[in-house]
Amino acid sequence: MAPRTYLDELFSLDGRVALVTGGSSGIGRAIAGALARAGAGVVVVARGESALDATVGELTAAGCRAARVSADLSTRAGVRAAAEEATAAFGEPDILVNCAGINLRPPMNELSEAVWDATMAVNLEAPYLLGQRFGPAMAERGFGRIIHVTSQQAHRAFAASGAYGVSKGALESLARSQAEAWSPYGVTANTLVPGFVPTPLNTRLASDPAQLTALASRTLTGRNGLPTDFAGASVFLASPASAYVTGQSLFIDGGFSRH
Repeated sequence: MAPRTYLDELFSLDGRVALVTGGSSGIGRAIAGALARAGAGVVVVARGESALDATVGELTAAGCRAARVSADLSTRAGVRAAAEEATAAFGEPDILVNCAGINLRPPMNELSEAVWDATMAVNLEAPYLLGQRFGPAMAERGFGRIIHVTSQQAHRAFAASGAYGVSKGALESLARSQAEAWSPYGVTANTLVPGFVPTPLNTRLASDPAQLTALASRTLTGRNGLPTDFAGASVFLASPASAYVTGQSLFIDGGFSRH
Protein backbone atom coordinates (compact mmCIF):
# COMPACT_ATOMS: atom_id res chain seq x y z
CA MET A 1 0.00 0.00 0.00
CA ALA A 2 1.34 3.42 -0.94
CA PRO A 3 2.22 5.66 2.02
CA ARG A 4 -0.29 8.32 0.99
CA THR A 5 -3.09 5.77 0.64
CA TYR A 6 -2.28 4.36 4.05
CA LEU A 7 -2.38 7.81 5.66
CA ASP A 8 -5.63 8.63 3.91
CA GLU A 9 -7.25 5.51 5.33
CA LEU A 10 -6.05 6.42 8.80
CA PHE A 11 -6.86 10.12 8.86
CA SER A 12 -9.18 11.02 5.99
CA LEU A 13 -12.57 12.49 6.93
CA ASP A 14 -14.00 12.22 3.43
CA GLY A 15 -17.75 11.69 3.59
CA ARG A 16 -17.95 12.70 7.24
CA VAL A 17 -19.91 15.62 8.65
CA ALA A 18 -18.63 17.74 11.55
CA LEU A 19 -20.40 20.28 13.71
CA VAL A 20 -18.05 22.72 15.47
CA THR A 21 -19.43 25.13 18.06
CA GLY A 22 -17.34 28.23 18.61
CA GLY A 23 -15.86 27.49 15.22
CA SER A 24 -15.61 31.06 13.96
CA SER A 25 -12.67 32.21 16.09
CA GLY A 26 -9.62 31.05 17.99
CA ILE A 27 -9.12 27.35 18.63
CA GLY A 28 -12.55 26.46 17.28
CA ARG A 29 -11.83 28.11 13.95
CA ALA A 30 -8.54 26.25 13.63
CA ILE A 31 -10.28 22.95 14.38
CA ALA A 32 -13.06 23.66 11.89
CA GLY A 33 -10.47 24.44 9.23
CA ALA A 34 -8.47 21.29 9.96
CA LEU A 35 -11.50 19.01 9.79
CA ALA A 36 -12.71 20.63 6.58
CA ARG A 37 -9.30 20.31 4.92
CA ALA A 38 -9.22 16.66 5.98
CA GLY A 39 -12.39 16.13 3.96
CA ALA A 40 -15.32 16.64 6.31
CA GLY A 41 -18.30 18.81 5.55
CA VAL A 42 -18.12 21.28 8.43
CA VAL A 43 -20.96 23.25 9.97
CA VAL A 44 -19.67 26.16 12.04
CA VAL A 45 -21.95 27.24 14.89
CA ALA A 46 -21.32 30.58 16.59
CA ARG A 47 -23.03 33.85 17.38
CA GLY A 48 -21.21 36.53 15.39
CA GLU A 49 -22.41 36.89 11.82
CA SER A 50 -19.30 38.55 10.38
CA ALA A 51 -16.91 36.01 11.89
CA LEU A 52 -19.09 33.17 10.62
CA ASP A 53 -19.12 34.64 7.12
CA ALA A 54 -15.34 35.08 7.16
CA THR A 55 -14.71 31.52 8.37
CA VAL A 56 -17.04 29.84 5.89
CA GLY A 57 -15.83 32.09 3.09
CA GLU A 58 -12.22 31.11 3.74
CA LEU A 59 -13.04 27.41 3.76
CA THR A 60 -15.21 27.41 0.67
CA ALA A 61 -12.58 29.45 -1.18
CA ALA A 62 -10.12 26.67 -0.32
CA GLY A 63 -12.43 24.11 -1.91
CA CYS A 64 -13.86 22.77 1.35
CA ARG A 65 -17.47 22.02 2.19
CA ALA A 66 -18.58 24.45 4.88
CA ALA A 67 -21.80 25.96 6.19
CA ARG A 68 -22.73 28.22 9.08
CA VAL A 69 -25.35 28.53 11.77
CA SER A 70 -25.75 31.68 13.83
CA ALA A 71 -26.98 30.61 17.26
CA ASP A 72 -27.30 31.54 20.90
CA LEU A 73 -26.07 28.54 22.88
CA SER A 74 -26.91 30.08 26.24
CA THR A 75 -30.48 28.72 26.20
CA ARG A 76 -31.86 25.24 25.70
CA ALA A 77 -34.12 26.51 22.94
CA GLY A 78 -31.17 28.11 21.19
CA VAL A 79 -29.10 24.92 21.37
CA ARG A 80 -31.92 22.78 20.04
CA ALA A 81 -32.66 25.19 17.21
CA ALA A 82 -28.97 25.29 16.26
CA ALA A 83 -28.78 21.49 16.21
CA GLU A 84 -31.69 21.16 13.83
CA GLU A 85 -30.51 23.95 11.56
CA ALA A 86 -27.03 22.43 11.42
CA THR A 87 -28.31 19.13 10.04
CA ALA A 88 -29.88 20.89 7.06
CA ALA A 89 -26.49 21.56 5.46
CA PHE A 90 -24.89 18.12 5.11
CA GLY A 91 -27.03 15.81 7.23
CA GLU A 92 -26.50 14.35 10.70
CA PRO A 93 -23.00 14.94 12.07
CA ASP A 94 -20.51 12.13 12.62
CA ILE A 95 -18.20 14.47 14.54
CA LEU A 96 -19.25 16.89 17.28
CA VAL A 97 -16.74 19.44 18.55
CA ASN A 98 -17.77 21.58 21.52
CA CYS A 99 -15.46 24.60 21.61
CA ALA A 100 -17.90 27.43 22.35
CA GLY A 101 -17.44 28.86 25.80
CA ILE A 102 -17.53 31.91 28.00
CA ASN A 103 -14.76 32.86 30.42
CA LEU A 104 -16.24 34.90 33.27
CA ARG A 105 -13.81 34.80 36.18
CA PRO A 106 -14.86 36.92 39.16
CA PRO A 107 -13.27 35.98 42.49
CA MET A 108 -15.17 33.18 44.20
CA ASN A 109 -16.56 35.41 46.91
CA GLU A 110 -17.97 37.69 44.20
CA LEU A 111 -19.39 34.90 42.06
CA SER A 112 -23.08 35.58 41.45
CA GLU A 113 -25.78 33.11 40.57
CA ALA A 114 -26.20 34.89 37.25
CA VAL A 115 -22.55 34.32 36.30
CA TRP A 116 -22.74 30.72 37.51
CA ASP A 117 -25.86 30.03 35.46
CA ALA A 118 -24.51 31.71 32.32
CA THR A 119 -21.23 29.81 32.55
CA MET A 120 -22.86 26.42 33.06
CA ALA A 121 -25.38 27.02 30.27
CA VAL A 122 -22.77 27.63 27.56
CA ASN A 123 -19.79 25.64 28.82
CA LEU A 124 -21.56 22.53 30.08
CA GLU A 125 -25.26 22.33 29.28
CA ALA A 126 -24.91 23.10 25.56
CA PRO A 127 -22.35 20.29 25.06
CA TYR A 128 -24.58 17.95 27.06
CA LEU A 129 -27.66 18.77 24.97
CA LEU A 130 -25.79 18.44 21.70
CA GLY A 131 -24.38 15.13 22.83
CA GLN A 132 -27.83 13.87 23.73
CA ARG A 133 -29.13 14.99 20.35
CA PHE A 134 -26.40 13.44 18.22
CA GLY A 135 -24.64 10.76 20.30
CA PRO A 136 -27.33 8.06 20.16
CA ALA A 137 -27.66 8.45 16.38
CA MET A 138 -23.89 8.14 15.99
CA ALA A 139 -24.05 4.93 18.03
CA GLU A 140 -26.80 3.56 15.81
CA ARG A 141 -24.64 4.22 12.73
CA GLY A 142 -21.60 2.63 14.38
CA PHE A 143 -19.28 5.64 14.13
CA GLY A 144 -18.99 8.90 16.01
CA ARG A 145 -16.47 11.27 17.48
CA ILE A 146 -17.20 13.74 20.29
CA ILE A 147 -14.45 16.22 21.13
CA HIS A 148 -14.71 18.78 23.93
CA VAL A 149 -12.26 21.64 24.38
CA THR A 150 -11.68 22.13 28.10
CA SER A 151 -9.03 23.97 30.12
CA GLN A 152 -6.14 23.66 32.52
CA GLN A 153 -8.67 24.72 35.15
CA ALA A 154 -10.41 21.37 34.68
CA HIS A 155 -7.42 19.77 36.42
CA ARG A 156 -6.17 22.37 38.88
CA ALA A 157 -7.41 25.62 40.32
CA PHE A 158 -5.46 28.81 39.67
CA ALA A 159 -6.09 32.35 38.41
CA ALA A 160 -9.58 32.57 39.96
CA SER A 161 -10.96 29.42 38.35
CA GLY A 162 -14.40 30.01 39.84
CA ALA A 163 -17.39 28.81 37.84
CA TYR A 164 -15.24 28.50 34.71
CA GLY A 165 -13.04 25.84 36.27
CA VAL A 166 -16.05 23.98 37.61
CA SER A 167 -17.71 23.96 34.18
CA LYS A 168 -14.59 22.65 32.46
CA GLY A 169 -14.02 19.97 35.09
CA ALA A 170 -17.61 18.85 34.66
CA LEU A 171 -17.15 18.83 30.88
CA GLU A 172 -14.30 16.35 31.26
CA SER A 173 -16.58 14.17 33.39
CA LEU A 174 -19.26 14.46 30.71
CA ALA A 175 -16.78 13.14 28.14
CA ARG A 176 -16.07 10.12 30.31
CA SER A 177 -19.77 9.43 30.79
CA GLN A 178 -20.37 9.72 27.04
CA ALA A 179 -17.44 7.38 26.41
CA GLU A 180 -18.88 4.83 28.82
CA ALA A 181 -22.30 5.01 27.18
CA TRP A 182 -21.42 5.01 23.49
CA SER A 183 -17.90 3.71 22.92
CA PRO A 184 -19.11 0.08 22.69
CA TYR A 185 -20.96 1.26 19.57
CA GLY A 186 -18.08 3.01 17.84
CA VAL A 187 -18.45 6.49 19.35
CA THR A 188 -15.44 7.95 21.13
CA ALA A 189 -15.52 10.96 23.46
CA ASN A 190 -12.37 12.84 24.42
CA THR A 191 -11.19 16.27 25.46
CA LEU A 192 -8.48 18.60 24.23
CA VAL A 193 -6.87 20.58 27.04
CA PRO A 194 -5.21 23.80 25.88
CA GLY A 195 -2.41 25.65 27.53
CA PHE A 196 -2.52 29.41 27.24
CA VAL A 197 -3.52 30.41 23.72
CA PRO A 198 -4.13 34.11 23.02
CA THR A 199 -7.67 34.19 21.62
CA PRO A 200 -10.72 36.45 21.91
CA LEU A 201 -11.82 34.33 24.89
CA ASN A 202 -8.92 35.57 27.03
CA THR A 203 -8.36 39.07 25.70
CA ARG A 204 -7.56 40.45 29.15
CA LEU A 205 -4.45 38.29 29.58
CA ALA A 206 -3.53 38.30 25.91
CA SER A 207 -3.31 42.10 25.88
CA ASP A 208 -0.71 42.19 28.69
CA PRO A 209 2.84 41.59 27.35
CA ALA A 210 4.21 40.83 30.82
CA GLN A 211 1.56 38.17 31.38
CA LEU A 212 2.23 36.65 27.99
CA THR A 213 5.93 36.37 28.79
CA ALA A 214 5.25 34.90 32.22
CA LEU A 215 2.85 32.31 30.84
CA ALA A 216 5.25 31.30 28.07
CA SER A 217 8.00 30.80 30.65
CA ARG A 218 5.84 28.20 32.39
CA THR A 219 5.83 25.93 29.33
CA LEU A 220 8.51 23.42 28.33
CA THR A 221 8.54 24.73 24.77
CA GLY A 222 9.13 28.35 25.74
CA ARG A 223 6.11 29.77 23.96
CA ASN A 224 2.38 30.17 24.28
CA GLY A 225 0.05 28.17 22.08
CA LEU A 226 -1.38 28.94 18.68
CA PRO A 227 -4.82 27.90 17.43
CA THR A 228 -3.11 25.92 14.66
CA ASP A 229 -1.45 23.73 17.29
CA PHE A 230 -4.81 21.96 17.59
CA ALA A 231 -5.16 20.99 13.94
CA GLY A 232 -3.36 17.65 14.05
CA ALA A 233 -4.85 16.51 17.34
CA SER A 234 -8.37 17.34 16.25
CA VAL A 235 -8.04 15.45 12.98
CA PHE A 236 -6.59 12.47 14.86
CA LEU A 237 -9.44 12.38 17.39
CA ALA A 238 -12.03 12.81 14.62
CA SER A 239 -10.56 10.12 12.37
CA PRO A 240 -10.56 6.32 12.20
CA ALA A 241 -7.01 6.42 13.64
CA SER A 242 -8.36 7.16 17.14
CA ALA A 243 -10.88 4.30 17.32
CA TYR A 244 -9.26 2.90 20.51
CA VAL A 245 -8.85 6.28 22.23
CA THR A 246 -11.81 7.31 24.37
CA GLY A 247 -12.51 8.97 27.69
CA GLN A 248 -9.12 10.68 27.53
CA SER A 249 -7.80 14.20 28.09
CA LEU A 250 -5.14 15.16 25.54
CA PHE A 251 -3.06 18.12 26.69
CA ILE A 252 -2.06 20.50 23.90
CA ASP A 253 -0.14 22.86 26.15
CA GLY A 254 3.58 22.85 25.36
CA GLY A 255 4.20 21.13 28.67
CA PHE A 256 2.47 23.88 30.68
CA SER A 257 0.80 21.27 32.89
CA ARG A 258 4.10 19.47 33.51
CA HIS A 259 6.34 22.43 34.32
